Amino acid sequence: MVGLGPGGPELLTPRTRALLEGAAVARLRTRVHPAAAEFPGVASYDEWYESADSFDALYDRIVVDLESLALAHPDAEVVYAVPGSPTVAESTVSRLTSRARVEVVCEPAVSVIDVVAARLGRDLMADGVRIVDALDGVEPLRGPGPLLILQTYSPEVLALLADRLPPEVPVVIVHHVGLPDERVVSTTSGELSRFAAADHLTSVWVEGLRTAGETMDDLVDFMRRLRAECPWDQEQTHGSLARHLMEESYEALDALETFAALEADDAVTDEASDHLEEELGDVLFQVVFHAQLGEEEGRFSMATIADRVRDKLTERHPHVFGDAVAETADDVARRWEDLKKVEKGRDSVTDGVAWQLPALSLYATLRRKTKSVLPTADATELLATARAALGRLDSDETDEGAWGDLLEALSSAASSRGVDLEGALRQRALALRDEARGREVADGAR
Repeated sequence: MVGLGPGGPELLTPRTRALLEGAAVARLRTRVHPAAAEFPGVASYDEWYESADSFDALYDRIVVDLESLALAHPDAEVVYAVPGSPTVAESTVSRLTSRARVEVVCEPAVSVIDVVAARLGRDLMADGVRIVDALDGVEPLRGPGPLLILQTYSPEVLALLADRLPPEVPVVIVHHVGLPDERVVSTTSGELSRFAAADHLTSVWVEGLRTAGETMDDLVDFMRRLRAECPWDQEQTHGSLARHLMEESYEALDALETFAALEADDAVTDEASDHLEEELGDVLFQVVFHAQLGEEEGRFSMATIADRVRDKLTERHPHVFGDAVAETADDVARRWEDLKKVEKGRDSVTDGVAWQLPALSLYATLRRKTKSVLPTADATELLATARAALGRLDSDETDEGAWGDLLEALSSAASSRGVDLEGALRQRALALRDEARGREVADGAR
């Protein structure tokens, strides 16, 4: 296995040139490379590219052919040349080395990594650069940077890469480095697909990529410093922090309700978004604080908390991560409760309910959890029950049973229509607050 280098023939190693010129049997993966013209007598696999159904099928066919050539010439070496280096982003080489029928020797070569680093003046080790294959997956790329992204050989691949990066991230396209038509273009992720000249000698450099993993690591480090240097933070315990989690959760709930109301009217403002982001951050910090205490106690950490919730939710979503089928949200909810019963060793769907919830929320939670064992009447019947309860209250306004029937019927009817009665009543409470404040201002002006 030899490499043609990442550019012109001047980047060929003497060893590569000597092996190719002296080989009894030699193959080029492709002649579409600036240095391939140095070896006009060496056959290539270019014609196979046209007939292949996929790259996987093509690469497997090349590997089988190379293996057959080696077995057919047991007393000679087969020299196989690939663009760049055989040890960098070369699928045919990794596939062949995994097979045990022939001996594979990889010769060192100049790679695209070397020329990009030299062109940009970067020390890859000092900068902690990560090498990424643009074709390896479709999930969002993770930070931190810098990243050197290879295999960006067409505008279509660049478009797929743009989808894996946050919008408008600064990037550098490095194209044909060392060749007469060299281009180094600074742009953003959203503009990547506009680079129409992209080919197999094109790479992308991403200087910084601040994603959730890096930000969480920084937040955990920040919490550790607070515990080390702040007297107040040093005094806190799981117990002393409990009320703060509750307070921050209610403040986040207020922000969520405001945001949801604006969202429903397609009227979300930057101020509402910023406020919700801030309040969610406050809740997150409470979790990080408890995680730090757990780590100091040797019990758990932010990492184990994240792993546990991901593992739990993976098991609760067999229709996503397994073979189960769920066609509706109700299907998912029913299976969720069944899985929880098995996982927690519970005898009832009501086990594990937080009984300290406010009454309306508690009843709505129970109604949702017991749907599979206690079917609910439709909304029309429930509202009729509510009217009957009102009739009973006409004769006795202190009848607690009638009041209970009224609230139960209203709550069940709201739940059956997807209405959050707790949220609806909270909105009325806020409206009452605003009305009272308005009246106080008006009275004060008189």
